[in-house]
Amino acid sequence: MRILLIEDDRKTSDYIAKGLSEAGHVCDVFGDGRDGLFQAQREAYDVIVVDRMLPGLDGLAIIRSLRAAKVGTSALFLTSIGGVDDRVEGLEAGGDDYLTKPFAFSELLARVNALGRRPPVQEQKTVLKVADLELDLIRREARRAGQAIELQPREFTLLEVLMRGEGRVITKTMLLERVWDFHFDPKTSVVETHISRLRAKVDKPFQVQLLHTVRNTGYSLHAPR
Repeated sequence: MRILLIEDDRKTSDYIAKGLSEAGHVCDVFGDGRDGLFQAQREAYDVIVVDRMLPGLDGLAIIRSLRAAKVGTSALFLTSIGGVDDRVEGLEAGGDDYLTKPFAFSELLARVNALGRRPPVQEQKTVLKVADLELDLIRREARRAGQAIELQPREFTLLEVLMRGEGRVITKTMLLERVWDFHFDPKTSVVETHISRLRAKVDKPFQVQLLHTVRNTGYSLHAPR
């Protein structure tokens, strides 16, 4: 794949570029946000890897500008900002994935390869849809079969994570990180409790089940197969 890396830390960019090259990819590197944005608009890439904090123009502004220009290249944010709200902000700006620094290169490579297999995003999604379930990210509203669903803020975030991962298994660990910002297992039933509440609102009043428990693994939200 052809990859654009926008990262101002020289040691980090050299480390990533070397690893991507050894993995068989072509990597162009830019350290300034404005230069990176210009390059992303001028040339075609399979994946963009962009730091959140950059001189000239920050990573969020770069991806927002690209999505506004209908550039749908998959984008992975690198960030030292690890809060859930910050990561959600990156996804809502049009990013496809994020990775918090410090990171293992093997994970970065796996995420880049996964993004390269996805069809490019044509425009920023503000409404997520799975079957007859809709989640409006701007109005913060949920509906199923046209019926409004009242969600608490944490339930809304939980449903958003599950819908963004439609069809994929989302583990308890991933949910703890993305919804509660826990980078460890607190040995509580907080995930199970919220999943139960969410299921009562999203599934039980309707005939078709969308939220599925994958035994000993996690949860998956998808239309009937």
